[in-house]
Amino acid sequence: MENKTVYSLIISIVNRGYSDEVMDAAREAGAKGGTIMYAHGAGLKDTESFFGISIHPEKELVLILASNETRPTIMQAIVKRVGMESEGSGITFSLPVTNVEGIARLTNPEESKD
Repeated sequence: MENKTVYSLIISIVNRGYSDEVMDAAREAGAKGGTIMYAHGAGLKDTESFFGISIHPEKELVLILASNETRPTIMQAIVKRVGMESEGSGITFSLPVTNVEGIARLTNPEESKD
């Protein structure tokens, strides 16, 4: 079985209270859904301000599994709405996903009828 990367995990880390904006932007760009997790940022006390942007320790992580075809559009929409220049002070990055089990294919519903 060939291990082909078809999906990416988009991870957005935003200030608490901004995950709905992330999901709204992602859905408008083609995401089907996501998972929100609450987190607390940890770091050096000196990092409370980074490049003039205050860093809030209470965070929300938004995890979105997306096809590699839709990943760029989804990420651009998230960064445009909730990027570092916004009050959400979000960062967004993606990781390749090599195997996915337990979900129907996100790219083409006909493929899941095998």
